[in-house]
Amino acid sequence: MAEMVLSLIVFLLPLAYSPGPANMVFAATGARFGPRATIPMSLGYHLATWAVTLAIGLGFAGAVGQMPLLLKALRWAGALYVLYLAWRLARAGASSAKAISGLSGMRDGALLLLLNPKAYVIIALMFAQFLGRAPLGPVAEVVLITTVFTLNNLLAFICWTVVGDRIAALFRSERAARRLNAGFALVLAGVALWMLLG
Repeated sequence: MAEMVLSLIVFLLPLAYSPGPANMVFAATGARFGPRATIPMSLGYHLATWAVTLAIGLGFAGAVGQMPLLLKALRWAGALYVLYLAWRLARAGASSAKAISGLSGMRDGALLLLLNPKAYVIIALMFAQFLGRAPLGPVAEVVLITTVFTLNNLLAFICWTVVGDRIAALFRSERAARRLNAGFALVLAGVALWMLLG
């Protein structure tokens, strides 16, 4: 079982730590508001990750595979949502408490996962590769894979959030913060375009 978990982590490393829609949102949010303010968003994202991954592992993957229009709709909805986050980030000032609470809530985190088609594809691929490789019953194995996947993502997003915060330390004045917001908003808009292009 330890060998399967290690193989799973190695499989997930490039997927979790390379730039992607969620990583960029967490880097931008960490840069803008600091790591502490991203905790509710992270909690929402990773609770949704665990629930969605468990559902896919227990059979949802087959249903998604039978409905390609569902993935297309998720891609568009996800891209529009990331554009919406970019717009809100671009409008935030250097010290807006309202923006902090409004941009990094649990709902935002959960929606970020639910509207990310890349996450569904990665989860389905992960189960295709690793289900049936541990000496456990099927449900226990799905729970184990789901939990390892979620914890690995959590660690990756903490890293991205801290990197964003370190970059932002150079931009603490109101004017510099607005420039940083605009820059990260452009990054998120680029991510939304990337999501649309698949």
